[in-house]
Amino acid sequence: MSRRAFLIVLDGLGIGRAADQDAYGDRGSDTLGNTLARAGLDFRLPNLEAWGLGRCAPLARVPAAVAPLAACGTAQPTSAGKDSTTGHWELTGLVLPGPFPTFPGGFPPELITAFERRTGRPVIGNRAASGTAILDDLGHRQVAEGAWIVYTSADSVFQVAAHEAVVPVAELYRACAIARELCVGPWGVSRVIARPFEGSPGAWVRTPRRKDFSLDPIGPTLLDRLEEAGIPRHGIGKVDDLFAGRGIQSTHTPTNEAAYELIRAAMATAEGFVFANVIEFDQTWGHRNDVPGFLAGLEELDRAVPGLVAGAQEDDLVIFTADHGNDPTTPSTDHSRERVPVLVWGPKVRPVDLGERASFADIGQTLATFFEVAPLAAGVSFLSEVWNG
Repeated sequence: MSRRAFLIVLDGLGIGRAADQDAYGDRGSDTLGNTLARAGLDFRLPNLEAWGLGRCAPLARVPAAVAPLAACGTAQPTSAGKDSTTGHWELTGLVLPGPFPTFPGGFPPELITAFERRTGRPVIGNRAASGTAILDDLGHRQVAEGAWIVYTSADSVFQVAAHEAVVPVAELYRACAIARELCVGPWGVSRVIARPFEGSPGAWVRTPRRKDFSLDPIGPTLLDRLEEAGIPRHGIGKVDDLFAGRGIQSTHTPTNEAAYELIRAAMATAEGFVFANVIEFDQTWGHRNDVPGFLAGLEELDRAVPGLVAGAQEDDLVIFTADHGNDPTTPSTDHSRERVPVLVWGPKVRPVDLGERASFADIGQTLATFFEVAPLAAGVSFLSEVWNG
């Protein structure tokens, strides 16, 4: 089959209220809406406007295009949770019946003790915290004592930070692999995350050598279906980490521009399915409540869009979406429960109004239909609505 598809996930780029947002403590979160409302009067996103971003939801500075170039709509989350693993799994047709466990009061003593015993280093921290804030609080102790800084967030994560000059990155990765082995059953967090850093007190910097250790998906995903059918799969960004490497290998990217560069290259040469995670809306700007940075990132994305699809072939399908929200305008620095934008483009795509899809899984089911593989357990395909082939 000569068909190709590109699923580009703009990490954290939610577009407003999810139906159950209040239950997650996220009332008022609207990542794109609130952020664009802070933009200056001369702020414009002409390429995204032309594609139809302003038709997905009312947005300041992005009018609704009369004749959009892409099919456009939104999708509601149905899995329990609002983290990257949950969102990406749902995008590939795997809906979680219940949430991953979270630990707002820190991890149980028996888990921490087992981690200390097996890694040979003590733990400091063990609380819910911002990654940059906990470095400000405990970075000096980590350097002096050689301890692990262990922390979590509102998401289901076990994060381990260590200074690269004190603990080699390879040792940090081994420790996180041990934590992944320990974090099962009621402790089965979605991700264990290695958070290496460098610098000195008052100037700590997290390095690009972050690594995520996810649970295996609990059921079949689009990636499994494509692998069974022998369809090539290419990952860009942290995608392989989110699926525990099942069904895909990935080239990690520290910045959005690095991801865009690889997407452009894949558009020129890749076969089959390209699955990209564009990280900075979440990692760099959302988690740090950096509204100016977020707006600059939107302008960077807008400039990139024409080049990202310049090498498209006749039977290509390109989908831009997100996995959750991360509103930089709210007091919280955590992910937010939001619906996500859906922009679908290709030489054979009809630019229809997709409305509000009931689940992110509609995207995965659409891709399964596109590649003519076995249907996924969740989602309703919209391929017949958009495809002229």
